[in-house]
Amino acid sequence: MNLLKFFKAMLTSVPRLAPHDCAARVRSGDALLVDVREPAEWAEGVAQQATLLSLADLNGTRTDWKPFLAANAGREILLYCAVGGRAGLAARVLAAEGFRVANTGGLSDWAASGWPIVKPAATGN
Repeated sequence: MNLLKFFKAMLTSVPRLAPHDCAARVRSGDALLVDVREPAEWAEGVAQQATLLSLADLNGTRTDWKPFLAANAGREILLYCAVGGRAGLAARVLAAEGFRVANTGGLSDWAASGWPIVKPAATGN
């Protein structure tokens, strides 16, 4: 990511939503849930229905992010990470590019809301 895009992203405001406030939208398919942690972290468990797309890929080559964003243009994207910091960064980057996004905190927030946490079938997309 170039420096100008980074600064623009840091100045972009995004909502912080609690998982219980957006769970119905994820269940219905109206919103997409994305785990932006790194692949090694996914083995510990992920929120059910989450797409696994690392922050490193978003800020790098976008090998996995590019096709995901193209296929889901116009849809709401709800992001989480371990505690919410990386999800907030990813949300600001995507919002600065025109995507509808929100930071939903960390995996423990999803677990505390009663959302199922599952082991991923494979690490990666």
